[in-house]
Amino acid sequence: MKMRTCAVAGMFYPREPSHLEQLLEKFFSGTAPEGGNPLGIVSPHAGYIYSGQVAAHAFSSIVPDFSGTFVVIGPSHRGYINCVSEIPWETPFGVIDTDTEFVQALSIETDEISHRDEHSIEVQMPFIKYRFPRARIAPVMMGQQDYPSAMRLAEKILAAVRRTNREIRIVASSDFSHYVPESKAKADDLWAIEPLLALDTKEFYRRIEERRVTACGFGPISAMVAACGRLGAKAAKLIRYSTSGDTTGDYREVVGYAAIAVI
Repeated sequence: MKMRTCAVAGMFYPREPSHLEQLLEKFFSGTAPEGGNPLGIVSPHAGYIYSGQVAAHAFSSIVPDFSGTFVVIGPSHRGYINCVSEIPWETPFGVIDTDTEFVQALSIETDEISHRDEHSIEVQMPFIKYRFPRARIAPVMMGQQDYPSAMRLAEKILAAVRRTNREIRIVASSDFSHYVPESKAKADDLWAIEPLLALDTKEFYRRIEERRVTACGFGPISAMVAACGRLGAKAAKLIRYSTSGDTTGDYREVVGYAAIAVI
């Protein structure tokens, strides 16, 4: 059987299952359910030592017995096209099945080769397998992140929900500012996030552009927020924000991470 094998295990997160389990147990022990069981979340995708605690805050806002389909949208760091994956995904905890019916209902080109080395989606998978062992996935890579592309993807997600009647949660995989002083990262990131709390994706894009905020997954975030709004969400909540400086102690050049729940 074809399978999307782990590309960054041993680099972004532990490859050994018991070590990974210990790490995730530690991350989730520091969280409390908040966010009101959202329809979508923003979760970072850096190495777990830097952003894993923030990701755990994002995933802990979803009820732990959720067994539907996670639509995981990640940016392409190599400029590949918008594409989906239909094959199962490997994690150190075992395989996560892909919801092929939902993926096919998205009507987006399938390209397994483009997904093969991209980390933005992969780093979400151990969290899903650990926390929601019965859930399935629909992996979507965004190569084009302009506003019309994000809105089209939101429409495709809604159409797939109508066709399949699936219960979904949408994960937008994104870090925020990259390699700037922490004071600038925090000011710019929180300023960009503010309109998301009112589900205002147009203003989010405007602020990202105005301050040139180097969030790598602004397209996935906007597609997720727009789709959740159409599915009934009314607002969003910033659950946790931190930077890599909190781990390294170096605040001269940091990466920003946010856990956001769309309710």
